[in-house]
Amino acid sequence: MSHIGEACVGEGVNAAHVNTILGSRGGPVGTAWMTALATPSEGHASFVACLQPNMAVKPPTLIVSKATTATPRHQHLLWGAGQAGVAQGVLRAVAEGLVPRAEIDDLVLICALWINPEASDADLVYKNNAEATYLALRNGQKALPTLDDVLAARGHPINSYYQPQDAS
Repeated sequence: MSHIGEACVGEGVNAAHVNTILGSRGGPVGTAWMTALATPSEGHASFVACLQPNMAVKPPTLIVSKATTATPRHQHLLWGAGQAGVAQGVLRAVAEGLVPRAEIDDLVLICALWINPEASDADLVYKNNAEATYLALRNGQKALPTLDDVLAARGHPINSYYQPQDAS
């Protein structure tokens, strides 16, 4: 079992973009989890999400930053509000049954998250990452979006960095 999810929440510099991969500790997701933890690179040190000191979330969740953390402010937002948001989103998904409790000790989660280096509001970073993490896990568990939804939208590409003048 593995689920891949994605979600974007919020606007501007405090928006969140989260990708999740949930799978077995003993499978390819577990191998990727351990490899990512053991091979940090400058500005991209992966770390285990904790709700509080000495209280890692379950399933074990590895946060991987999609943006290079080059400034103290950006690092603070990633390790503080971003981590807390991810932890909250994961635990909400577990509490609501999107992540099966009976399998929790056999699963690992990789959560790649984007926090804009220009982000400025820790509370919005927290809120947006909590919601985006939850939605990414929900989307992964429910295999959303459907192929029909993606095909129907194919003529209208849009994201935070690109909005075509003429999408026809």
